Amino acid sequence: HLPPADHPAFFSSSRLTLNVTREAMARQGWCPSGRLFEAAACGAAIISDDWAGLDSFFTPGSEILLAHSTGDVVAALDLSENEIATLGRRARERVLDEHTSAHRAAELDRILNDAFSSMSKGTMEEAV
Repeated sequence: HLPPADHPAFFSSSRLTLNVTREAMARQGWCPSGRLFEAAACGAAIISDDWAGLDSFFTPGSEILLAHSTGDVVAALDLSENEIATLGRRARERVLDEHTSAHRAAELDRILNDAFSSMSKGTMEEAV
């Protein structure tokens, strides 16, 4: 385990980062670990287990690699340095374009504004 302050240096120095999602999160779906975004923001190429909704956050094969078997992991390890760097760059671009805390704050602001706007026209139940 590394202290959070050491995560950027760790992810930035990794050739390929393995992400294994906690069982409860994978079972729930659409529940990525924050470390997935943290690694991608550092430009780390990521290979991950697959779970429902992952493709809503990253494009498999372009921004993230998915492992369904040991062979998938071995194939990822055999990728060229250029392929690994391209994968990491695309993941970083996706995070910076769509998944920063500023994006989440703006999304929450929109949701709340829509809800309050709907409340003035009806009940809170209708707004949600």
